[in-house]
Amino acid sequence: MKMDIQYTSERNAQIVISLLKAHGVRKIVASPGMTNICLVASIQTDPFFEIYSAPDERSAAYIACGMASESGEIVALSCTGATASRNYYPGLTEAYYNKLPILVITSSRRSDRIGHNFDQVTDRTSPTNDIVKLSVQVPFVRDEEDEWACVVAVNRAILEITRRGFGPVHMNLETMYSPAMCQKPLPNARVINRFFVGDELPSIEAKRVAIIVGAHIKWSDGLTRCVDIFCEKYNGAVLCDHTSNYTGKYKVFPNIMSIQKKNDFDYRNADLIISIGNISSSEYAMQAKESWRVNPDGEIRDTFWNLTKVFEMSETYFFKYFASIKEYSDEMEYYSTCVQEEYSLINRLPELPFSNVWIARQTIDRIPCESIVHLGIRNSLRSWNYFNVEKNILFYANTGGFGIDGSLSTALGISLATEKLCFCVLGDLAFFYDMNSLGNRHINSKLRILLINNGTGMEMHFPDFFADGVVADKDSFIAASGHYGNKSKTLVRDYACNLGFEYLEASSKSEYLEKLDDFCSREEKNYPIIFEVFVEKMDEDEAYNIVSSINGKAHNSNDYSLKPSERLANQKHATIVVFGTGSFFRDNINSVREKTSIKYACDNNSEKWGTEVAPGIICISPEELSKISNPFVIIALANTSDSLIVTNQLLDMGIKKFDHLSNWIRYEEKC
Repeated sequence: MKMDIQYTSERNAQIVISLLKAHGVRKIVASPGMTNICLVASIQTDPFFEIYSAPDERSAAYIACGMASESGEIVALSCTGATASRNYYPGLTEAYYNKLPILVITSSRRSDRIGHNFDQVTDRTSPTNDIVKLSVQVPFVRDEEDEWACVVAVNRAILEITRRGFGPVHMNLETMYSPAMCQKPLPNARVINRFFVGDELPSIEAKRVAIIVGAHIKWSDGLTRCVDIFCEKYNGAVLCDHTSNYTGKYKVFPNIMSIQKKNDFDYRNADLIISIGNISSSEYAMQAKESWRVNPDGEIRDTFWNLTKVFEMSETYFFKYFASIKEYSDEMEYYSTCVQEEYSLINRLPELPFSNVWIARQTIDRIPCESIVHLGIRNSLRSWNYFNVEKNILFYANTGGFGIDGSLSTALGISLATEKLCFCVLGDLAFFYDMNSLGNRHINSKLRILLINNGTGMEMHFPDFFADGVVADKDSFIAASGHYGNKSKTLVRDYACNLGFEYLEASSKSEYLEKLDDFCSREEKNYPIIFEVFVEKMDEDEAYNIVSSINGKAHNSNDYSLKPSERLANQKHATIVVFGTGSFFRDNINSVREKTSIKYACDNNSEKWGTEVAPGIICISPEELSKISNPFVIIALANTSDSLIVTNQLLDMGIKKFDHLSNWIRYEEKC
């Protein structure tokens, strides 16, 4: 008897099934149980899968070993909660040491129940070292970010099975026992593939290619040539900041564009991103269709939320290969557009107050060629990244951990490993955090420190940043104001002079410019230098506002870093729609209206369409909802299973801006 294909409503399980099919994983050995019902009930109706039953998990694991050994294919295991997965250990130990391609899918209730005396909830977050190569958690999907994390985790797990030799991998799939099954197609979950040297590599069909470079060590001449040739053949541009250290022909500095409150620049509209390097301090707000990552580590790093391919190979090999298979193009439109936008904006930058940004603008062209500059996290790094420099200067910053500690020590280490001049630019909190390093007996005269002392953690004061909307008084505890002498004019001076430093000081533009040439001089000094510059918090604030508003003002209505209530309050340019018109809606609609204006409600019940479900609120159909421009949906359903069905429905409709009213209410209750 032919069975209709039906899939669970649990989105994370749907994604697992979709990606199993996309990666060609057919063979599954399933053991009975309650917790894996949603997964097994879905795959048993899908003729793509070849399923075998094994009541004993210990036996199931060995069966999978035999199937994988003989077929050479990936074989999946599925088990329930409690101690079921523990019985896999002997077979997985065999698979680990015999390097067999096995995917272990253990199903469990939510991991936050671990350790709270819930029956059948065991800790599967840290498997024994020699039973699997990798273990990932696949949590329940409640919003767009959960879905992204789920897609990445499942792709990563499946790809790891065959990477650098076969071996078992573990995937822990959370469930909430949702009973709903449906005949709708699976979501088209994004597939990530990995390529190695010697593989047949995919072709590049993109008309615009953005090479985005994170923090990068000094480039070889060969890599620079390969990237330049690649750009000339694929209509490419290299989007970077100072820590990228790219000095080739096609450099674009989009940082001052990306910080604009009205970011409508065309540089964002690339078809393909090729990502190289490590963590970047810059966020470019790209709108590319997909991204590729090129790195010898071969790891999945989905920085732009659209990763489709990872190339586990050297950057030189990658760019040299792709440049070799294509003729030169007469079209360099993308680079030209980016550069024109960058310089047009820079040329419109007005005079700035005495601040980090003004200092960066005045200083960057005075740094001698062949120098090294270490930039402190974060205001110093951001300010200097607004301004490009054509000189051959190496830039570094501690973007790996991205903390304010260690900048002085890192700069000291650089100065000990080179004969070049070494500059360190940092704020007062970062300086005092690491000032003990200035007493190191290996300090040498090549080190020059530019200390911008504004007496506070300025990051917490900028008006467009998260902290500004949380609390008015930031100085007392949030921004650490008033410590370390509270901008004392003698504290750093006396400390520096007693340690043998030359000390310079400025509190105005004229004083700074008067001493800048001496600070930046190529002339060999007998002593290291500390140049302390005192600026005011209000001037820092004003400078940021000026720089970020050159292109006009706009509002970002979709900040996923905010709490649910704050996200709701910030949807000023969206059409707010409440999905669900039952008792939960009726009980809470007035409190929602206190926060924002509601014009429509939506419901899957056709009998309610066109009716007034609350004073002034008309119920529309899901089809009508899909036609609304820029909707923000509040899911007003108390039942978790129903709420998740609507979540999947919205994602299938292409609506990614939504929130759960239950989350918002719980947050408000806690506050």
